[in-house]
Amino acid sequence: MENTIVGIGEILWDVFPKGKVLGGAPANFAYHVSQFGYEGYAVSAIGNDELGQEIKTCLDQRNLHYLIETTPYATGTVQVTLSGNGIPHYEICENVAWDNIPFTDEMEALARKTMTVCFGSLAQRSSVSRTTINRFLDCLPDTALKIFDINLRQHFYTLELIEHALNRCNILKINDEEILLVGELFGWQSKTELEICNQLLHSPNLDIVVLTKGAEGSYVVTNNETSFKPTPLVEVADTVGAGDSFTAGFVAAILNGQSISQAHELAVDVSAFVCTQNGAMPILPENLLSRVKK
Repeated sequence: MENTIVGIGEILWDVFPKGKVLGGAPANFAYHVSQFGYEGYAVSAIGNDELGQEIKTCLDQRNLHYLIETTPYATGTVQVTLSGNGIPHYEICENVAWDNIPFTDEMEALARKTMTVCFGSLAQRSSVSRTTINRFLDCLPDTALKIFDINLRQHFYTLELIEHALNRCNILKINDEEILLVGELFGWQSKTELEICNQLLHSPNLDIVVLTKGAEGSYVVTNNETSFKPTPLVEVADTVGAGDSFTAGFVAAILNGQSISQAHELAVDVSAFVCTQNGAMPILPENLLSRVKK
């Protein structure tokens, strides 16, 4: 159990004008955390189609563990367009395989040995996958770390869904656009971003709020401290998966016993590197990986 870290939810193809790359926040997270020496697992579903088989091939090539069920639904795809500064816009297909992740005996067995799980709101847009994610959380050991990477997309979220997830997580990862949306949902329009972070910390199990603000830097907020780090100036290829790699770097360092500030610093540097690469799953350089002691 010491090393098993799961990303559960969507897995899909991000389809860019120049071609497709493997994506989905939970899979991105699991891949990056596995690079730091943890036993990362991607948990999701694919279709019985060529795109689904390609996903398994890609995960095998990256030596990433996975528990991915095959369903009668099509493998998920997202049409991605990039602005001039590499910021992505997503068009997400509905009623696809990852909307229909079944809960299996094998999944329950994995949950019972999982030390850390990362889940989001997007895969909970459908009742089937929402039920599966919550059953997975129910089966975790009492000491497991639960990260809610809120990942608001299009209209695929509700206040009820967010409240329920906040009550189940220990760490919340949110970006500058999402925190304003959450503030509106809760009626906190008059509060600043950091005031919203501190308000969210009133959730019963939530200990840490990670707020990323793109080029403006990032904050890690707890009841005892607030850490701010500027974003390094890099030549951006695209920002797809940058937030997922940030979460992975932060969690890898925290589990390694590092301080909030140390974990935050690593997360910032990992995310900055990913922004210089195309796609969400580049190989991290040794100078970053060596900062988490095996």
